[in-house]
Amino acid sequence: MKQQATGADAFAPFQQALSEGWTQALESLQQSAVQGASAFNGGGTPLWQLPPGAKLPELPKVSIAPEKLQAIQQQYMAEATELWRRGLDARPEGDRRFAGEAWGSNPLAAFSAAVYLLNGRTLLSMAEAIDADEKTKARMRFAVEQWMAAASPSNSLAFNAEAQKKAIDTQGESIAKGIQNLLHDMKQGHLSMTDESAFEVGRNVATTEGAVVFENELFQLLEYKPLTAKVYERPFLLVPPCINKFYILDLQPENSLIRYANEQGHRVFVVSWRNPDESLANATWDDYIENAAIKAIHLVQEIGGSKQINALGFCVGGTILSTALAVLAARGEKPAASVTLLTTFLDFSDTGILDIFVDEAMVAYREMQLGKGGLLPGMDLASTFSFLRPNDLVWNYVVGNYLKGETPPPFDLLYWNSDATNLPGPFYAWYLRNTYHENKLAKPNALTVCGEKIDLGKIDIPAYIYGSREDHIVPIGGAYASTQLLPGKKRFVMGASGHIAGVINPPAKKKRSHWIREDGKFPKTHAEWLAGATEHPGSWWTDWAQWLKGHAGKQVLAPKAYGNGKAYKAIEPAPGRYVKARA
Repeated sequence: MKQQATGADAFAPFQQALSEGWTQALESLQQSAVQGASAFNGGGTPLWQLPPGAKLPELPKVSIAPEKLQAIQQQYMAEATELWRRGLDARPEGDRRFAGEAWGSNPLAAFSAAVYLLNGRTLLSMAEAIDADEKTKARMRFAVEQWMAAASPSNSLAFNAEAQKKAIDTQGESIAKGIQNLLHDMKQGHLSMTDESAFEVGRNVATTEGAVVFENELFQLLEYKPLTAKVYERPFLLVPPCINKFYILDLQPENSLIRYANEQGHRVFVVSWRNPDESLANATWDDYIENAAIKAIHLVQEIGGSKQINALGFCVGGTILSTALAVLAARGEKPAASVTLLTTFLDFSDTGILDIFVDEAMVAYREMQLGKGGLLPGMDLASTFSFLRPNDLVWNYVVGNYLKGETPPPFDLLYWNSDATNLPGPFYAWYLRNTYHENKLAKPNALTVCGEKIDLGKIDIPAYIYGSREDHIVPIGGAYASTQLLPGKKRFVMGASGHIAGVINPPAKKKRSHWIREDGKFPKTHAEWLAGATEHPGSWWTDWAQWLKGHAGKQVLAPKAYGNGKAYKAIEPAPGRYVKARA
């Protein structure tokens, strides 16, 4: 009995610490929830910096039902007690960050990781148990996930068993190399995700042969050399997102959508957006529609000698393209025989995780900051998107580059991902309010663009709409929602994987499945559509290529020169100067 009493006495301080820690965690979680309305205003912008007259957000009302809280607390105490009893024999399980052999052979590191995982699970359970509106709950989940990613013991040399072992094995060389990597990244202004010295735009990425045939202050129009003796009479225009470089569509010959379209017999044109500098600090959404998207459509009509073209928009490029087609429809023009939309928002009702960043206060702040002019730095956008997947796109490289002194291997996709682009402030502020915040593009005649009322219902042409199943930028439900807005004959296809890997999926790789519903029905929700869809192995590209040929017209002899006679001559070889400008 005396031994049992002594054991209980020894355990008492730990129980008290658990209770105090639990209370502090609950208070911290509640405080975070109350501050949630301001925590995401432009990346944590204080409310006192909001413009005069801006409406302050109401503080969210949060609570946790006592029975839920008690159940979580009991679970936490039980698991923590078991960890304490196991002591240095405890092992972190179910997380690949701690799966290495070094973690298993270092008891202190393993115990710290196990405690960290317990705390993380508990905080997530508390965030899920909160009674609040969905946006507040989403913000709480996001905040907890960010904390979990940042607070991992794997991010610290004092606890990272693998980094410690490597430092010993290399006699400190890995630490010295890590410091060099850190200084290098500080100098270049961003975290290295790949060996950027291995790539050069125009040398080993963006290498499909072509020429610039037009340029203005917003974009260059690229025309690509035909790869077939004959081409379809209707030329094909691709509009990529302006928040990224176009060469995601032309990384390498084997995974280039541009080259693939060329090989299918299309005369291919691509918009290469200029990376904005101060000279474009006042550019607006209307400028991008009238002087870029509409200008490119008319140029391709003229150069291709065809009354109608086929057009493709990717991500924001699809939103821009659709807006341009709606403006032209309001003017009585029908320049496109078909439109392809890849991971594109037209209806912004379901924007997924990005919704947590957008509210009236945040939008008003951005309008005050950038609405009258200025540039949104490209690295701000890049950082936002990276922190949507912090373990994979941030802390993984912090650990590898700095703690282990490793140089990330060459990877063309991550090189492109690090090649950021700026955005003109007025363009960004307009886009933020009218799409993400107020969803006016989906409402007929709610917006006036380039002097015309916008009604997507007037884009009465065949549409091929693609969404990626695991997309965290344009959730599959958001991509599918376009089927409810466009009135023409439609084909919707869902691909496996995410925003980029799902799109850039060449047939030769024989990777990933896609889903098609052949009955032509488009129920209100994606879930209903999927219930009647059939899975097909491999890339969706072949299905799209067959569909596009049906709208491309007859075949004619391929042109022997770029442009159209004297009017549009080759200015410089593809990929052109604009895409090489760094933010």
